[in-house]
Amino acid sequence: MDIQRNLLIAALVLVSVMLLTEWVKFRDAHPAVAVATSRQAPATPVSNSAQSFELPAPQSASGADLPQVGVGQSSTAAAVSAPTQDRIRVSTDTLIVEISLVGGDITSVELPRHLAELGNSSIPFQLLEQGAERSYIAQSGLIGPNGTDTSAGRPRFRSKVSDAAMLPDQNELLVDLSYETPDAVTITKRFHFTRGEYLVGVEYLIANHGSQNWQAALFGQLVRDNNPDPGANGGSLGIKPFIGFATHTTEEPYHKFTFKKIEETPYQGKTMGGWIALVQHYFISAWIPDAGQENSYEMLKSSTSQNIGRFTTPTLSVAPNTSGSFGAGFYAGPKDQYRLRDISPGLDLTVDYGWLWWIAQPLFALLYFFATGQLHIAGWEMSLGTGIGNWGVAIILLTVLVKLAFFHLSATSYKSMAKMRKLQPKMLELKERFGEDRQKLSQETMDLYRKEKVNPLGGCLPILIQMPVFLSLYWVLLESVELRHAPFMAWIHDLSVMDPYYVLPLLMGASMFFQQKLNPAPPDPIQAKVFQFMPIIFTVFFLFFPAGLVLYWLVNNVLSITQQWIITRQIERMS
Repeated sequence: MDIQRNLLIAALVLVSVMLLTEWVKFRDAHPAVAVATSRQAPATPVSNSAQSFELPAPQSASGADLPQVGVGQSSTAAAVSAPTQDRIRVSTDTLIVEISLVGGDITSVELPRHLAELGNSSIPFQLLEQGAERSYIAQSGLIGPNGTDTSAGRPRFRSKVSDAAMLPDQNELLVDLSYETPDAVTITKRFHFTRGEYLVGVEYLIANHGSQNWQAALFGQLVRDNNPDPGANGGSLGIKPFIGFATHTTEEPYHKFTFKKIEETPYQGKTMGGWIALVQHYFISAWIPDAGQENSYEMLKSSTSQNIGRFTTPTLSVAPNTSGSFGAGFYAGPKDQYRLRDISPGLDLTVDYGWLWWIAQPLFALLYFFATGQLHIAGWEMSLGTGIGNWGVAIILLTVLVKLAFFHLSATSYKSMAKMRKLQPKMLELKERFGEDRQKLSQETMDLYRKEKVNPLGGCLPILIQMPVFLSLYWVLLESVELRHAPFMAWIHDLSVMDPYYVLPLLMGASMFFQQKLNPAPPDPIQAKVFQFMPIIFTVFFLFFPAGLVLYWLVNNVLSITQQWIITRQIERMS
């Protein structure tokens, strides 16, 4: 019995340490959600002295084509007839985007379907923002021999509209910005919005009315400062929130980079297609260039301490009196893995389940199916109804299903525990007889196990086998944006944050206490004390865990108690 209890204690301690370690890593690898307290007017473009961004050189350009470009800096040629407005605002059912007429950069993205804070429907979550406290924008432009984004400045585009909104009967919305170069080249930067989508098409249409070939390359980059998000409090365990870059290549489908890492070792690489993303908890922004060409990727810290992740395409050539086009996709929205999977290979891996992804992904597929009625398996999708619609109930159903899958394994464990419980009086007797002789006590104990046909490890190994499943589900519940602001019942309005009244953690602790009562107290006083404090320790841990995770643990405990109680009573009646 001592061997079994020691292993159980070790397993519980191991799980506790792993949970805490993974939670700290999780908080360290993902940012807390920024909460806006009020709606602010569009910010004034930042001057060069305050903020300067480095642009890349195209694959055929020289080092002299590496300009230092400020957000508010425009070229002299374009400034002569520039409109008075600085930005235009575009609204769809999924996005509220602000586009600067200087360079055509995306300086703000709000997500109307995702609130900044629960209960305040007037303030959407703001993913991209350019202001005094926070700068996180998406830039794109043309560089190279005839590129408009140079060390001399950036183009100031014209727009026929100051605001654009997708009407109820529209499924698409096009927003065009135009610019005329001194060489008689008309450049149209087109933003293509689609109803229900977070993916924006960014396309450059080139009409060369001049007498010379026009050549340039397209770049797109995500630029973010090092400042924390406004309203971020560092998370429930006091760990400072963190954001990082990620990229995809044919050699490595998913590669993450911390800001510190790119400062120490800037990244450069080329691959067919690919993408560059800035990943945070629940949300992501990403540039996805043309998959049919070899693109260059870079991640670095700029001279003004901005964190930059970017791509550059090969150079495009447009002959006189002809036209051409090239572009890329820009995604800004939730980390919806099935939506991301359809956009670009590997983009769904930004929903990072860690090394147990091969268990976590099927678990999420089942959870998603229970909640929505949509079943996704290996890229195949099937609709089987509307689903339950309540993610808390879906967690309960998934817990029941997992418990059924391990029913026989758990039964073996509980039977072994029940048999060990029957041997408790005999083991106490052996301890009284040979307590001073540890070697003799160990030998007699093993003889007793063989005589009664009891495996002392039989109650532990099935539990240890189930640990990867529990840890996988732990990651699923932490990483799923679907649980953000998802209500369950009564006082639980958000399964992604801790229970505000600590009801679920206290019930979970009580369930652990009752589960202990099904087993006799260990003969060793130290072990007895440890077991007495385990429910308290776990309760304290789970006070700070998301309500969805605590709900899973509580339901699993209740099912385990029921199964163990039935099996124990059956064995007692048989004896």
